[in-house]
Amino acid sequence: MEQTWRWFGPKDPISLTNVREAGATGIVTALHQIPGGTAWSPEAIAERKAMIEAAGLRWSVVESIPVTNAIKAQTADWRKDVDTWKETLRALGRVGVDTVCYNYMPIVDWTRTDLAWPLKSGLALRFDFAEFAAYDVFVLQRASAEADYPADVVVEAKARFAQMSEARKAELERIILAGLPGSDFAYDRAKFLELLKQYGGMGTAELRQSLSEFLNEVVPVAEESGIRLAIHPDDPPFSLFGLPRVISTAADAAAFLDAYDSSANGLTFCVGSYGSRPDNDLVGMIGAFAPRIQFRPLRNVTI
Repeated sequence: MEQTWRWFGPKDPISLTNVREAGATGIVTALHQIPGGTAWSPEAIAERKAMIEAAGLRWSVVESIPVTNAIKAQTADWRKDVDTWKETLRALGRVGVDTVCYNYMPIVDWTRTDLAWPLKSGLALRFDFAEFAAYDVFVLQRASAEADYPADVVVEAKARFAQMSEARKAELERIILAGLPGSDFAYDRAKFLELLKQYGGMGTAELRQSLSEFLNEVVPVAEESGIRLAIHPDDPPFSLFGLPRVISTAADAAAFLDAYDSSANGLTFCVGSYGSRPDNDLVGMIGAFAPRIQFRPLRNVTI
């Protein structure tokens, strides 16, 4: 077991010196400056690796190589993007970076409604379901959005929207749609609604099949390159914007591992994501999936 630290690169206000002083020996990072669908060059990888090692640390985990929407929705260019993804894997393998975390969430990456929610202990990330519904139903005005929420949530969302300032609406949209580290997008409202059409008609079965085909392409390359792939759970672990999600529960994780039985095909066991569903038995899941858990992010969650 190695203690690692998520670091967002040279612009991160937390320095590598700070990380080392905190007791970590490994770094979890990615080349966020390179957009999804573009291969990471050996030179860019070497530069980041040298930067980390100069601070006396190791590049332990990549989080993440973006999986583009073209791959997930299997649009015309999806195989080109898969080939690019495999090229990046090979380049990482050649320099000994051996664990790669990624996600398969349609359109949005990890999603929050607040990035600095005040608590007695300090600031925290927050996902408020009613606040999110207020944005989806009344700000974004996605077609048929109201039908995707329980009636009591819609009532609360309507009340929140009625009290919401224009500044808060803009802030909420920026937080949800503007892109987060590890994502391959930064959309305005019109572009986001247009992208939703790519997933028209795609349900859970179709997304699961898309993921299976992706695994068939990339796991053999990971095996050859000495890399362990670790899929991150959906965050939050339920549908957003009416889109399917397939890595949210113990049953999802089991089906995923069965889809490609290889030690190179494993899980990122994020207790924050899985733990935000009360029906996930975290201890039981760890016992069941232990041999295939490659990466274990730990964080506190209050529901």
